[in-house]
Formats: sequence, structure tokens, C-alpha cells
Amino acid sequence: MKNLGSASIEAVQQYLRYAKAAKLSIGCALTAANIPASLINKENASISGEQFQRLIKNLIEQSGDPLLGLKSGRHVQPGSYRALGYITMSCSTLREAINRIVPYEKLVGDMGVTSLTEDNNQIIIQWHGAYSDPIVRRHMIDNVLASWCAYAKWLTNSNQSPIELRLEHDKPTADIVKIYQQTFNCPILFNQQKSGLVISKIQIEKPLRQPDQSLRKTLEQHASTQMLVLNHDNSVLSIKVKNSIRAQLKQGVVRKEITAQQLNLPPRTLQRKLQQESINYQQLLDQVRQELAHDYLKNSPLSFSDIANRLGFSEVRSFHRRCKQWTGQTPGEIREQTTSNLKNP
Repeated sequence: MKNLGSASIEAVQQYLRYAKAAKLSIGCALTAANIPASLINKENASISGEQFQRLIKNLIEQSGDPLLGLKSGRHVQPGSYRALGYITMSCSTLREAINRIVPYEKLVGDMGVTSLTEDNNQIIIQWHGAYSDPIVRRHMIDNVLASWCAYAKWLTNSNQSPIELRLEHDKPTADIVKIYQQTFNCPILFNQQKSGLVISKIQIEKPLRQPDQSLRKTLEQHASTQMLVLNHDNSVLSIKVKNSIRAQLKQGVVRKEITAQQLNLPPRTLQRKLQQESINYQQLLDQVRQELAHDYLKNSPLSFSDIANRLGFSEVRSFHRRCKQWTGQTPGEIREQTTSNLKNP
């Protein structure tokens, strides 16, 4: 059986809040998953992914509810996402908050991986579940996407709905489809290749209720430190490498040899293992630089020269050239567009 990594107690607690509301036996679920009752209120604790999968499966069996995933998603709280939840709360826009999911979601656990793509005037946020049990996986996908929607509405203090919901599931009966539509208030597409939400670029620029850039940066420094110590054997190597690159860039120097040393791997072994994931170190460095450049240009007053220096470019012209390759826009055009969006939301 595939090793499923870990899950935070905060993620577990969201399901237990559902279980309590549904009058299910929490003790029975914890016993089935071999989770000590004393652990469920322990701050920053984790369980194995296998335990989490067994817990969810027991709750499914107890309830017999085909909508357990959707209903448990309604019990999301900022603390459900650990430090990531508080980081997103302090962001200025929904876009900024969503961009924090990818680098920090491992703090919540190894349940799956999020990816974001832009297509014309739409943003596609997909979630790739890692759990092997097909029944648990289905409910977990529903939980993640319903949680995202509920949390985004709370963050933006609005009732805006996605443009579209895409699900890997087979299409259920009409009465179940109706509940999906009531929950997400948008068209639902079933039997899709990947599960995710589609939202508009107007929605993603929505201002949040409690922006605090100074607090966000402090929280991210803390989260980055936590990410460095997360070193489960089942972790995707490319994620570990990107976390190492981010930490190095904050120190002003980034080298493959340093990353290899942090991961206790010879540089050649690191490169070989990355090739097995169909990627290389330079591509990961480029991805991290692009993510950070996007953040600095949209959410900081740093000069282009300072940003280039923070990203490890020897001169600002190299940064301008690479930015154009990434986005088709110069740094000045990106910043001007951001300013315009803030003035005309």
C-alpha cells in the first residue's frame, strides 16, 4: 500500500466537528483509525495518512451519507489549515491567498496537491487527491472543494460562487446533483479528468476582510521554517527542493549543492531522482522565482532592482527578460495592471 504521509490534527478536527453534528460515534471512528483520544486536542499534532483514511472511511460507514464530504466542508475554520489559514487571513486579495496554497499546503498534510492555471479570463484551481481508497477519495475531494468555497466566502465577506465545479466522480442521481448545485451554486461537471474549481479573474482580485502585510510576512517566515523540518519519506522530492530554494533565496544565495546537502543526497542523486519526477533543479528554481516575482510585484513596494536581487538575478535586465518570458509582460506592466485592478475592482 502506498505511504500516505501525514495529516494535521486540525484537518482531522474538521471531520470530527461534522461527526458531532451528525451524532456519529467519534470514539468508534478514533478506535477504527487507532488514533488516541488524547491526541485530537493536541496543538500541532499529526497522524499518519493511513490513519486519516481509516477515520474517514469509518465515518462514511457509520453515516451511510453520500454527501459526507460536502457536509464536512461546511465545518471549515481558519485553524483547519494551520499556519496556512492565518497566512491567507492576512492577505490583501483572494489571488494572494490562493497563491499561498501551493507552497504551504503540506503544513496541513499530504492529502493531495493543488495546482493553479490561468486560461483567458478564468482561474482553474485543481486538487489532485493522494488517497488510494476510491470511496474516501471521493468524499475527500468534495470536502476540499466545499471547504475552499466556504472559506473564500468568509475571507471576502461575500456570497460569490465559482463559475464552474469539475469533479472526477461519476454523475450521481438527480437529487444528489441538486444538492451539489445548492452547495456550490454553479454548473457541475462530472466525469472530469481532474477535480477543481473555475473562478473569474474579477473574483480572484476580491479584497479580503483583514489584510495585514506585516503579519503575513511574519507568518510566512514561521511557515517556511516549519516546511524545512517536514521531511517525511513519502514527500514529493520536487516540493522539498522548492521549499529549500525559497529558504535559500531569503538568504540571498541559492545553490543546488546546498539543497542536496539539506536533503542528505549527493547532487547527482538529487538530479537523478528529480528526473524520475520529470523535472530538473533549474526548472524548480525558475518556478520558485516566478512565484516570488508575482508576489513581490503585486504585493510589495520593492523596486525592480531589489526584486531582481532577492530572486538571485545578477542584474535587473535579466529579471526583466525572464519576467517577459514567464508572463508576456514586463515587471512594470504587471505592477501597473495590479494598481489598475485595485482602483477598478
